[in-house]
Amino acid sequence: MAPPSVLVDAARLGAYVAAIFRAVGCDEAEASRISTHLLGANLAGHDSHGVARVPRYVEWCEAGYVLKGQTAEVVTDGGCFALVDGKFGFGQTVAPQAVELGIARARQHGIAVVGLRNAGHIGRVGDYAETAIRANLISVHFVNVAGSVLVAPFGATDRRFSTAPFSVGVPLPGRPLVLDFATSLVAEGKVLVASNGGKPLPANALVEPDGRLSGDPHTLYGEYGAVGPRDVTKGQGAIRAFGEHKGSGLAFMCEMLAGALTGGGTSGPVTARTRIANGMLSFYISPSHFGTEAEFHATGRAYVDWVLSANPVPGETVIAPGDKEAATRADRLANGVPLQPDTWAGIIATAQRLGVAQPD
Repeated sequence: MAPPSVLVDAARLGAYVAAIFRAVGCDEAEASRISTHLLGANLAGHDSHGVARVPRYVEWCEAGYVLKGQTAEVVTDGGCFALVDGKFGFGQTVAPQAVELGIARARQHGIAVVGLRNAGHIGRVGDYAETAIRANLISVHFVNVAGSVLVAPFGATDRRFSTAPFSVGVPLPGRPLVLDFATSLVAEGKVLVASNGGKPLPANALVEPDGRLSGDPHTLYGEYGAVGPRDVTKGQGAIRAFGEHKGSGLAFMCEMLAGALTGGGTSGPVTARTRIANGMLSFYISPSHFGTEAEFHATGRAYVDWVLSANPVPGETVIAPGDKEAATRADRLANGVPLQPDTWAGIIATAQRLGVAQPD
């Protein structure tokens, strides 16, 4: 049986994480952005993209893989479309800059397409869909990870894809919808959480080189200690795509759109010069410019209500995209953020090494 979670007050946890990134050299604004984004993932129940990432982010920053204080550069500007280079800055810095550009252009033109390349790990993609929703915009996001080969395509055991997230945000009055998932059966961060004593993986989440299915994080990481870094290059297996050929096909398209089209590169083949970075191709649509905003809101809300009125399977609840995250956020803000003991120990060890005092 897994040890009980450590409950940490959300505000104190956010302040602690921000202090860690200030200690590694980020300015106040950047440290706060990174902390807010990672904590936000935990609050939404996406622990794989939350504060469990802190030790890895710090390692990447110290190694020079991710750079502090970067400003994304617009390298192609066509008005309603643009290509942005993140210059390997922290994803929580350069991705919001790209999103803000897309929102501004969609407000101006009614639609915008923005490509982002060479960004540090951008974290939970649904956060950017929620940002667009607050601007009353529909958004669609295709994401890849250049240089990160973790997922086997349908029918294979070799790694070929990144976890390739996909997200859609739909603004409806009082009922926004946020669809957000990795095209892998589980995100790599969920394997990380499981390796730290967190929620176990499904027994078919991973695949061994001989084709056997596995739920053991060692399949991806090889041997590792109870506390410390995980190295995906040490494992011999791969994560599986979700939904068999359908998820595999969507992952393929994420690599094409977010990786090849943006010029940031696809997941592989990996060479000695390959640098891990996120790419994202985002579409923003303004319902008010489209000319059907009133109909969209009325029809959309009516459809959501009709879907949710479906007779549930015994023991289940019919939910819309984003409902689970909203409920988890309310609970964790009220009762604290649960962290696995090994995850918490890893964060504390990183903080102590940087001279950051642990909160009560």
